[in-house]
Amino acid sequence: MAIVLQESLRGLFYAPYYAALALGAYEKEGVEVRFASAPSPGQAPQALFDGTVDVAWGGPMRVNQLYAERADCDLVCFGEAVTRDPFLLVGRTPCPGAAMPELMRARVATVSEVPTPWLCLQHDLRLAGFDPVRLDRVASQSMAENMMALRRGAVDVVQVFQPLAEELITSGIGHLWYAAADRGPCSYTTFYGRRATLDAKRDELSRLVRGLYRTQKWLHGASPEALADTVQPYFPAVPQPLLRAAVARYRDLGIWGRNPVLPRDGYDRLAAGLVSGGFVGSAAPFETAVDNSLAEQAVREDPPSL
Repeated sequence: MAIVLQESLRGLFYAPYYAALALGAYEKEGVEVRFASAPSPGQAPQALFDGTVDVAWGGPMRVNQLYAERADCDLVCFGEAVTRDPFLLVGRTPCPGAAMPELMRARVATVSEVPTPWLCLQHDLRLAGFDPVRLDRVASQSMAENMMALRRGAVDVVQVFQPLAEELITSGIGHLWYAAADRGPCSYTTFYGRRATLDAKRDELSRLVRGLYRTQKWLHGASPEALADTVQPYFPAVPQPLLRAAVARYRDLGIWGRNPVLPRDGYDRLAAGLVSGGFVGSAAPFETAVDNSLAEQAVREDPPSL
């Protein structure tokens, strides 16, 4: 029986998951995977409870959200791929000093499509000694709308992911102010599903995680150009040179983990932003929200790279 695997939205930082599909990693491990896309990021977890999807990939943010909202929540993270924050701050002019003080003097357009980028950034501001409430922030526009606002000078800085950031930088319109990955481990994207599903389909999901780990080994041994070319079919509208440059920057920033184990310090850093930003009153305990047993088993078994 096939495992139904769902993406929450299309993003280049999910490249390890797309590469696994493109390279046939799961088939090589003996598990059939049917790929699906969620109608919207916020609707992604519901399919897990409906039983129409077995596994989703997304942030531990969603798992924490559901624990706060549903008494019957049994979601668990079990295969991390994006271990650092993939969002970047791009300004119309170069940043003359440290990014956080400069932000407090700028008009900043943040991501509206999903909450995690802002929740993490506002926590960075707090740690730097600034009150994020005092930030002159545009919070209601899409990333595409924010890019247009930057071009016409309506905002000073935008928060975007790749390849949008690369498009602004390579065109000369934008300048990199801050790469959120530089803050260090911050668990951003993982497989997650219901614990009941992990128990019922443990063998299939073990193979799924092994396939991811083999892909991670391949990813870190391949060139950025090879990775970009492999995932290009998922981004047909992005010119190849731009896609390759975007992937290379992500590789240099270290956003992709080398194995599927979700580290506690990365989870704790993300959870701190969720709490300080008022997204949840308290974070789900690591032991509740994370099950590393399948990932640790894959690491012990040490399967070959693809």
